[in-house]
Amino acid sequence: MDDRNRKRGQQGLRSSSRAARALVASLVLAGLAASPAFARSKQPRICSNTAQLQFSACFAELNDDYLTSKAKCLNVVDEDARDECFDDAKQERGETFSLCRDQKEAREAFCEEIGEGAYAPDMSPSLFQDPRDPATPNPYFPLAVGDFWVFEEEEERIEIRVLDETKRVDGIDCIVVNDRVFVDEKVVEDTDDWFGIRTDGSIEYCGEAVQDFEIFPGDDPEEEQLVSIEGSFKAGLDGAKSGTAFLGAPVVGQSYRQEWDAGNAEDTGKVLSVAYAHGQSATLDEFVPEALAMLMCAQADCVVIQDGSTLDPDAFERKYYARGVGKFLEVKPEEGIAIPLIECNTDPRCSSLPVD
Repeated sequence: MDDRNRKRGQQGLRSSSRAARALVASLVLAGLAASPAFARSKQPRICSNTAQLQFSACFAELNDDYLTSKAKCLNVVDEDARDECFDDAKQERGETFSLCRDQKEAREAFCEEIGEGAYAPDMSPSLFQDPRDPATPNPYFPLAVGDFWVFEEEEERIEIRVLDETKRVDGIDCIVVNDRVFVDEKVVEDTDDWFGIRTDGSIEYCGEAVQDFEIFPGDDPEEEQLVSIEGSFKAGLDGAKSGTAFLGAPVVGQSYRQEWDAGNAEDTGKVLSVAYAHGQSATLDEFVPEALAMLMCAQADCVVIQDGSTLDPDAFERKYYARGVGKFLEVKPEEGIAIPLIECNTDPRCSSLPVD
């Protein structure tokens, strides 16, 4: 089979998989609609019902992947290796089912925080500013062309830069921000993010184009190879919707979607503090470099956001924002990791960043 026919075959398999998942989802939706509780409700639990449909889709995909893995195992010649392959496939199926269930629970818990209404951000152009020249920019999320930030943690380096480019997404003009991750000076991720600026100062996250790279031992020449674009989404395309990258007026306890592309991009945010200063909260101080916090939060006006994802319920991180600077620290408590800002150009304090 030549490459073109192979790609067509792969596309056919993916289409069949999508059709199977769609069938399961439609049956579940029909069941929901037929239920007395659903019929009696004047305000259907759209958020929770969406979580149930996504669980059904996850389960259908799980079986699809399991059967495909078994097909591959059948073609392993060595008997012991074949048996091990079947055992691994069965174990992965169990782990994936647990993840599907955890995702459902996380989505339902998030519904309790944000409400049961349909998620439908208003993308009217009149609600957005010129991203190149906003009348009311967000002081905690600078987006001027040429702004840049560099973060570093051990062998990982993250470089973020606001490009002199705009992209129209779902009818909204967005500024383009490039985000590159380096490991051992090799690019492992290269992403373009698209941000709109609302008239209330909120930053709308309209999508991203993700490219993940990997170097494989034995390759000649040894160079980065594109292995995934997973996580990419564009508001208005295939049901994907934008989210809030940063609120115009954050309130402690407020939860919100940062993006929404079902099963692909489901990041969430929750405001933990709008007046953070080092020494006031043992929890928020955890893994925070004191000198950096003292520099950025001397006025006790830093904002702390907890980022999570209903696709990965056990993972979360805290992000710290300073007025005029933007994000200056990312903490991953479960891993005991802090990723501090080491370079920037958005504020005079950038020239005084502490060096470990």
